[in-house]
Amino acid sequence: MTKVLFATSEVYPLIKTGGLADVSGSLPLALKGLDHDVRIIMPAYGDLLAALAKLQTTRIMHGSGAIEIHETTLPGADIPVWLVAHAGCFDRPGNPYLGPDGQPWPDNADRFALLCRVAVEVAMNRVGLRWKPDIVHCNDWQTGLIPALLGDEPGHPATVFTIHNLAYQGLFPPETFGQIALPKRFWTCHALEFYGSLSFIKGGLVYADRISTVSPNYAVEIQGEEFGCGLEGLLRQRADRLSGILNGIDEDAWNPAHDPHIPHPFDSNDLSGKAKNKAALQRHFGLEENPGLAVLALVGRLVQQKGIDLVIDLLPKLAEMPLQLVILGSGERRYERVLEKWAALYPDRIALKFGYDEALAHLIEAGADVFLMPSRFEPCGLNQMYSQHYGTVPVVRSVGGLADTVDDASPTNMTLGKATGIVFHEAEPAALFGAIQRALNLYATPDMWLRMQKTGMERDFSWRQSARQYETLYTLARQDCLAQGPSVLALAGSA
Repeated sequence: MTKVLFATSEVYPLIKTGGLADVSGSLPLALKGLDHDVRIIMPAYGDLLAALAKLQTTRIMHGSGAIEIHETTLPGADIPVWLVAHAGCFDRPGNPYLGPDGQPWPDNADRFALLCRVAVEVAMNRVGLRWKPDIVHCNDWQTGLIPALLGDEPGHPATVFTIHNLAYQGLFPPETFGQIALPKRFWTCHALEFYGSLSFIKGGLVYADRISTVSPNYAVEIQGEEFGCGLEGLLRQRADRLSGILNGIDEDAWNPAHDPHIPHPFDSNDLSGKAKNKAALQRHFGLEENPGLAVLALVGRLVQQKGIDLVIDLLPKLAEMPLQLVILGSGERRYERVLEKWAALYPDRIALKFGYDEALAHLIEAGADVFLMPSRFEPCGLNQMYSQHYGTVPVVRSVGGLADTVDDASPTNMTLGKATGIVFHEAEPAALFGAIQRALNLYATPDMWLRMQKTGMERDFSWRQSARQYETLYTLARQDCLAQGPSVLALAGSA
């Protein structure tokens, strides 16, 4: 049994802004299922505290006042969650990272530096919780300082740092370095300095015993210039400590055989319920209930990373084709305005809802025929896996986790019974259009389409596989920590 302190800034279902929360809610549960002792540490956001019942509290002192660590459990699981509270720090409503103006909170560096420092105290068993982990598993820039700060501690636990999206790095002006009172030796390009800015994520990339990211292909991509976000050189230097472990999905929450959000359950042995869900989806959006029209769907953020501009460029063509398009999501207002225009022009072809609706997302997965994910980059992605489980054929660009999880309907894969979707390569409207045409041609051949649906529905995307790989990574991290101490790069940073 390994004792794991899982440090993160969000956990589903306590709070969620993106895929990090899904991982933070599912991976600890899968690790516990393998008999590991897992505890989660995260901020005590105001909305979260207001929603929780009476909490057991431990109080510790900090330079600017008392810090409270409230203990609760992950809903539906016997996993302790330690919530870090400090007056004026996390106890504010709304988005955990952004203010009401949509801009990052100006004190984000102070807030998440505090989370990191408290996590170090917990990891060193200095706060009275009577528990010391073997591994501290850190996630994204908000926890990036933990491996760096733990390096100063004799007998510290081993550390693993997971990159969920390298584009978000926790960059702050150089004066922030002094404001949060970090040791001066960290201000070097070998440590936390990044082209004149303070980089939280470099704390994890330089000092963690092992680094992981959320798909094997993304682990390779971030070592190159296109996807490395300026950190590709550092990642190449640490390539021997970098692993790609594919995220899993919650197969209880996303299972068409017993999904409470859809009116007609179905499975790979009987897909008749899927046709009924398609009719329900068409009714929901006021579209013609025509089983012969392919329903294309997109659920996600309406931003360039997700390729929404490629879809918009194709709307003149798609609106004239025998298909329907359903979109659920929110993002940049410029894209939303264009989509509103096209939905008004073609209300019988294009339907959309802005925002996020969990129940509707499930109905879309269950009722759509084709799911579009034309991402410019995608560290892992979840919807392409949900889609396959629901017999909805994904059309994806060959990047990151999309390339790892969707097998193209090439002639060879179709013959071997391996095909689960349509894969294209260039982030261009013409390439996406060609992929959609391929999907529609296959849709017009029911036997081939059904075979592809069933193949996707029977894929194993469970967290069990991923958790076993993390077990191995934890073992390697502990060996590295004991055998070598700080990394070569970390030692360079202390020179």
